[in-house]
Amino acid sequence: MKKVINIFLIPFLLVFTACSADPVKEDLVQYINEDMKTAFELEVKAVSAYDSVSGINYSDDWTMYDTIQTTVIPNYNEFIKELNRVKVETEELREIHEIYIEGADIQYNAFVKILTALETQDIALVEEANSMLEEARKLIRQYINELEKLAKEHEVEWDDSTVNESL
Repeated sequence: MKKVINIFLIPFLLVFTACSADPVKEDLVQYINEDMKTAFELEVKAVSAYDSVSGINYSDDWTMYDTIQTTVIPNYNEFIKELNRVKVETEELREIHEIYIEGADIQYNAFVKILTALETQDIALVEEANSMLEEARKLIRQYINELEKLAKEHEVEWDDSTVNESL
């Protein structure tokens, strides 16, 4: 069976010490340091589990199927629920957050499609899932780039040591 593209997610950390009258700045710091903490943790669990059975770590269809069904999908589903629970106060950040939700939804559906492909041994479904994962990867990169741009515009410093450059 063809191996599937790996997707990585990135936990971020913002460094912010001074008080601000900038609502976008305040919203961004709250969003990354507090509101998204659980979501980032859930995505890391799901994606790490997926990564452990795909690509160079692929061993067999059953192991991949079991891991996706019992670990990846439940954690990723909770991640998406958490993303949808996050309340963003400013329009600028809300638009960026919506990019993340869109990418996460596509990635979740790709994981579900991989399960179906494994059940039916349908290589065409694997190829569709790969395309979906690539689309999700592009949206997640866009999310990260837009978030970094917004942080720069509002003078919020990133702790780059937490950013996974492998995207």
